[in-house]
Amino acid sequence: MKRLTIIIPAGQTNLYTIAGVVGAYEIFSTANEYCTQMSKRDLFKIELASTSKRSEVYKGSFALIPQKLITSIKKTDLIIIPSLVRNLEKIVHQEKKLIKWLQKQYENGAEIASMCTGAFMLASSGLLNGKSCSTHWFAADAFRTMFPKVNLQTDKLITDENGLYTNGGAYSFLNLLLYLIEKYYDRQTAILCSKIFQIEMDRQTQATFTIFTGQKLHGDELIKQAQTYIEDNISEKITVEGLAARFAVGRRHFDRRFIKATDNTPAEYVQRVKMEAAKRLIETTQKTINEVMYEVGYSDTNAFRNLFRKITGLPPVEYKHKYNREGFAQASNHSSLK
Repeated sequence: MKRLTIIIPAGQTNLYTIAGVVGAYEIFSTANEYCTQMSKRDLFKIELASTSKRSEVYKGSFALIPQKLITSIKKTDLIIIPSLVRNLEKIVHQEKKLIKWLQKQYENGAEIASMCTGAFMLASSGLLNGKSCSTHWFAADAFRTMFPKVNLQTDKLITDENGLYTNGGAYSFLNLLLYLIEKYYDRQTAILCSKIFQIEMDRQTQATFTIFTGQKLHGDELIKQAQTYIEDNISEKITVEGLAARFAVGRRHFDRRFIKATDNTPAEYVQRVKMEAAKRLIETTQKTINEVMYEVGYSDTNAFRNLFRKITGLPPVEYKHKYNREGFAQASNHSSLK
């Protein structure tokens, strides 16, 4: 029988942590029960482990009590790290013992999965250096600043590389758990868990949920001015050449500085800012898709729709139906009267 160790971080817990710990325990327990019913033995022995004997959450309203201390676990097969508190810089300093234990277990063949901001714990071990990783979109800027050697891909819902798994934000950890169930058990067991817990199967992206805010934790004041100009001139057709000229910087040098500061090319940044503005207009107004397109500086319908779908994962009309049903219904009624 394999061993699954679900980590309870000491002093780094929040309500998401509880949800992740309980969710992982319950879904893997359900998979084990199904295997037993199908005349197979349980695949995993499930354990809750920490570096301390108790972790209080939400001003002491809840407590997570591990079954074991990590020092007593010499060998495990799969480790799950739940979401962490938002003061993420404290992780490296407060959980050194846990980080070293993760490193040793991975060297001994264990696989490790992190939920949401649990990726900060995993990245602190150095195991993600040079590898792909996802986390919650709100934490992306802080993550890039703290771990520049990690290939952060926040649009991806799940990453899977060399026995290391990460996923996007908040309750999308449920999709990671289904992914792990299918990988360790089989497809049928994953489908059963999907139906019991009513989790959508095979989600690939968290792009639809991402709110682009731009990386502004850098110290390049000229690039910050360029970012502000882009954000204040949504309806304008902004070119990289025009931006470089406006700020009296050579095109190549401007590109290099912009990428270094924001992790986006200037053209990508313009696109993301415009699409974020388009999302807000679609969500909150009764404007048609074409009116939104013109308001954010596009005149080519196909180019706008293709870019919107690339960034959000949905065509504009489907996005409106999902997030502004009143506006979608009014547009449909107006169209039917023509």
